[in-house]
Amino acid sequence: MKKLFFAIAVLFISNAVQSQVMAAKKEWITIKSANLKCWECKERLEKYLISENESTMESGIVQRKYNLLSGEIRIQYYPDRVTPDVIRTVLNNAGYDADSTKADPEAYKKLPPICKRAEDGGGPQKGKPCHLQPYNR
Repeated sequence: MKKLFFAIAVLFISNAVQSQVMAAKKEWITIKSANLKCWECKERLEKYLISENESTMESGIVQRKYNLLSGEIRIQYYPDRVTPDVIRTVLNNAGYDADSTKADPEAYKKLPPICKRAEDGGGPQKGKPCHLQPYNR
């Protein structure tokens, strides 16, 4: 009788765990940024997101894909751990615009000139594409 009860309990617990895993579906969000246009910006943001993901977002971000030509970042995340607004805030805190929200002014000041908005003289310069990874790395 104890074995039967134990087997039923194990079955019930494994079913509950599987239900929780299935409920945590990953979602994608695409965020536009006016000052995410070069390889250096991508590397700076990537380092920042890795440190933030480990410390404050409880590993809510799964993966990132960058389109530097259009200034977009696609982020796959767990909606039960982090929200799109939190992701935008993290991007703002790193110094980057995120959709309609502007970068934190102090963080924006710390960015190198190429990672600034076009109206501030940043971004790709004529004849010098910066969206490609440099060969010397």
